[in-house]
Amino acid sequence: MRLATLFSRIAQYAFLVFVFLFIATPMIVILVFSFDANRFPTIPWGGFSLEWHKAVLEDGMIRTSFMNSLVVAGSTAVIATFVGFAAAYIDYRYVFRGKSLMGLAVAIPPAVPASILGMAMLAFLSRVGLFGSVSAIVACHVAIASSFAMAIVRLRLRDFPPELEPAAHNLGAPPFTTLMRVVIPFCQPALIASFFLTAAVSFDEFLIAWFVGGTVETLPVRILNLLQGQVNPKINAIGTIVLAISVTLVLLAQNFIGARATQRSGTQEE
Repeated sequence: MRLATLFSRIAQYAFLVFVFLFIATPMIVILVFSFDANRFPTIPWGGFSLEWHKAVLEDGMIRTSFMNSLVVAGSTAVIATFVGFAAAYIDYRYVFRGKSLMGLAVAIPPAVPASILGMAMLAFLSRVGLFGSVSAIVACHVAIASSFAMAIVRLRLRDFPPELEPAAHNLGAPPFTTLMRVVIPFCQPALIASFFLTAAVSFDEFLIAWFVGGTVETLPVRILNLLQGQVNPKINAIGTIVLAISVTLVLLAQNFIGARATQRSGTQEE
């Protein structure tokens, strides 16, 4: 029985390693060839070189698209975290008619194919005069990223002691003060995690930004436009930068989520 259990665990770990390598291989290839001295990715490797990274830094259009991505991701993270918190708190705190519809409305955007969502947003923004601007990209990214923020904050509110708000009210704190000094501090780890995760979602997204951005390019859109021409060795260097930023943001978000999970586990043991 122990031998069968051992083989079962080995098989499970082997499968997990295979899945991880299958997912990570394209990213590893991009990372490795971004430092390749050869103009075209070839085997054997042409030797270590920073030439393509220097070319990226010297390219004005890439620098502009990178700044656009930072502005879009930062703005999206702030707004989406606020909207996600508001939606999560309303969902947690109040019972009202149409509550399930509100949850469905928040959950739908990430489930819709990006191409369909992008075309629908393009048609709408063209009518209201927002097409081809940073504001258009931010608005569309907020519609998607808010769902992630709401999910994270809602999980945090699930651990919120129900007696805290009534206790604050009994001590004379008005609702707004209770929200600012009790609820928000309790949700702080989830809010920080939501900020980083929604920033990562926005920074990585390219299809909707390509539809509604017009001449305003984010960094993933710049990669897409470079791919439409000849093979450009700078693509791997840009991909490495995007990968590094995205992984960093996700790890930061996971750090705050994991820290809260550890804290909750320790509290339960006590």
